[in-house]
Amino acid sequence: MQKAILALGCFWEPEEKFRKIEGITSTEAGYCGGNSPNVTYEEVCSGLTNHAEVVQLEYDENTISYEDIIRFFFDFHDATQLNGQGLNIGTNYRSEIFYISEDQKKVAEKILKKQNEKLKRKVVTKISKEKNYCKAEEYHQKYFQKNIQ
Repeated sequence: MQKAILALGCFWEPEEKFRKIEGITSTEAGYCGGNSPNVTYEEVCSGLTNHAEVVQLEYDENTISYEDIIRFFFDFHDATQLNGQGLNIGTNYRSEIFYISEDQKKVAEKILKKQNEKLKRKVVTKISKEKNYCKAEEYHQKYFQKNIQ
């Protein structure tokens, strides 16, 4: 199994969307990109930790490619909105791809370039090396399954 870490606004909805895709074997809400290896939701929401809300995916690369996952990433949110998605505003809701390997970085850069051409250079998505990922609190995990359905 391979992993992908993606920030695309509040993690609840993207976790639910990715969970339903064939080849995604698990999803986890978490935080990534900040200054500390362990943070809480309240700390992340303060904007002082530099973390983004993320979805960490485990996937079967024989069923779905990282390239396809990055395409879904761009389909699932507005990559032109800086530091937010819809009514969720703040750096913790930014659009960012956290790569784990150099191969992931190359794929992300290739797809980002295509998106930027398609959207006339308005994409604000960052591509960064994974840094200080930590799992979000249990009440954030599978939130839509527990509370909406």
